[in-house]
Amino acid sequence: MQLIKNLLWIDCFAGATAGVIVVLASAWLSDLYSVPQQLLLVMGAINLLYACYSFSLAINSKRSGFFIKMLIVANAIWAFVCLGLVAQFSGSMTLPGYIHLGGEAVFVGGLAFTEWNWRDQLVTQN
Repeated sequence: MQLIKNLLWIDCFAGATAGVIVVLASAWLSDLYSVPQQLLLVMGAINLLYACYSFSLAINSKRSGFFIKMLIVANAIWAFVCLGLVAQFSGSMTLPGYIHLGGEAVFVGGLAFTEWNWRDQLVTQN
């Protein structure tokens, strides 16, 4: 299946794209979302670090099951972090902020779910 073959690349590209956009637009997004700019800078940096990790897995055709599981756990944790931020800033965050953080939680949680279901295929992929 083509999706599974490219899943780690999708994961990497999504993290890198989100990270770059959030870091570069952090001041504007801070005003738009009504959340601290420092929070967005940290989120963007974490996305970029995560993208580097998923890239390191994507470029290898033989991967350790342990490292694939670490990726899955990181995705699941990040989904919960995004939901926790939604809860923490629920009194002040605007609708675009809810959409961003809620959407990121759903997307990253979906990646974790899909990667878990296909973890054996992601370990060794040609």
